[in-house]
Amino acid sequence: MKQPHTCHNRVPLRLLAATALGLIGTFSATAASAADGDTLRKIKDSGVISLGYRESSIPFSYTDGKEVMGYSHEILLQIVDKVKGELKMPNLQVRLTPITSQNRIPLVQNGTIDIECGSTTNNLERQKQVAFSNSLFVYGIKMLTKKDSGVKEFSDLKDRNVVTTAGTTGERLLVKMNGEKAMNMNLISTKDHGQSFLILESGRAAAFVMDEPLLYGERTKAKSAGDWVVVGAPLQTENYACMFRKDDPSFKKLADGVVADLQTSGRAEKLYNKWFMSPIPPRGINMNYPLSADMKALFAAPNDKAFQ
Repeated sequence: MKQPHTCHNRVPLRLLAATALGLIGTFSATAASAADGDTLRKIKDSGVISLGYRESSIPFSYTDGKEVMGYSHEILLQIVDKVKGELKMPNLQVRLTPITSQNRIPLVQNGTIDIECGSTTNNLERQKQVAFSNSLFVYGIKMLTKKDSGVKEFSDLKDRNVVTTAGTTGERLLVKMNGEKAMNMNLISTKDHGQSFLILESGRAAAFVMDEPLLYGERTKAKSAGDWVVVGAPLQTENYACMFRKDDPSFKKLADGVVADLQTSGRAEKLYNKWFMSPIPPRGINMNYPLSADMKALFAAPNDKAFQ
């Protein structure tokens, strides 16, 4: 089986895809290793490293139906290469499992996946359940809407249909806003970002509330990307990181080291330019999302701090 390498930005789904259901039995023999947080031992004993990926978190972790690709996914593959070197297992089997915002934490906790690097926010609440690497991305929560929708700020969403993705911080913040500010929004929650954008594009919602870079990513799917704008003062500033099981300092040290080396060496900025400032699959559209001051600060001083 051909294994992914750091120079690859895609992983063939036909070779590696596995469902969460099918993996439950596979990992029963290594459940103890997963439970005690010794991820490297679990991987060595099983001969498999299990990765989670998102199906539509453009451009972080997504698929065109055949291959997995993205900014975060490339970082994940470099962590895999580091694990191979650490364990002296160049032929380590790589298994991919599609995940959603709602099931990603349970699948890490129960040992179905060992690590995922996609668009998962590191926050204090989640740190009670899982652990996070150094940050991959810093961003704000905003809105995607049509240019002529009349929506400029979050206050404009009063009495409107608003879509977001279930199990995300955006959903939690919208529910809170609806209650505290009597916004009377009709909130629509979907299983993934792709579905959320379809509801927006079809006119069933006035705005799609989500992490700013994901909104830029979804805009690349539009029939006419120029008809859509990302607006609003950020509801909250957050950061993405790779996620894995708690109480595993050796695995965290390995992942943190890979991320920090990428960022301080300048390679992360090149990777950023590839995915955010250049044409990307599947349609060859450029997101035109320049490196922010927050991202420049992160690359200069890698850290694993949560904003919330």
